[in-house]
Amino acid sequence: MRRRLGPSPLIIGLTGSIAMGKSTADAMIRGIGVPAFDADAAVHDLTRTNGVALPAIAARFPGVVANGVLDRRKLGDIVFTNPPALKNLENILHPLVSRRRHAWLGRQRRRRQPVVVNVVPLLFETGGDRGCHKIWVVSAPAFLQRQRALRRPGMTAEKLAGVLKRQTPDATKRRHADVVLPTGLGRAFTLRRIRKALRILRSGELKSDA
Repeated sequence: MRRRLGPSPLIIGLTGSIAMGKSTADAMIRGIGVPAFDADAAVHDLTRTNGVALPAIAARFPGVVANGVLDRRKLGDIVFTNPPALKNLENILHPLVSRRRHAWLGRQRRRRQPVVVNVVPLLFETGGDRGCHKIWVVSAPAFLQRQRALRRPGMTAEKLAGVLKRQTPDATKRRHADVVLPTGLGRAFTLRRIRKALRILRSGELKSDA
């Protein structure tokens, strides 16, 4: 897409592979005052206790939901090593997340927000980049990514390998990015890059589209 049409907000797609620092960058962007929609947060809300997505998940994956509570580790053990099962889970969650994103974007449009951010881990993998005007990719050295990922509860080297296999390589994401946000040089450096990218965007792209 990469072009803003009419009064709609300019949409930045923020993405990056596992443990690259999306949540940190997302928090910084929100702290600056730019609205952001977090797809992961939407999934967590949909799958919280008695969440909207749980009946469909319980029907497709017997035993992972009990008394309205999802056993995330048990579900992860199933889908991380079974691509068809993961696809079934995505078929449940992605349409629900998409509807929430669409409603959120409508609210931002009514508020006349000039710039918004769509935070999606699998932006390229799902074709979501086509719905964004600019792509920002968070990136860090592979060794740091691995260290961060393996510190997560329940993560193993095998699971990490499976996740990385399903994700677009970091080098490919960086090649297709309008902005690369390094997250391995300290938070202050990342924040400076975000502020600079927003300044350039607001002073150039937004004025030209006015």
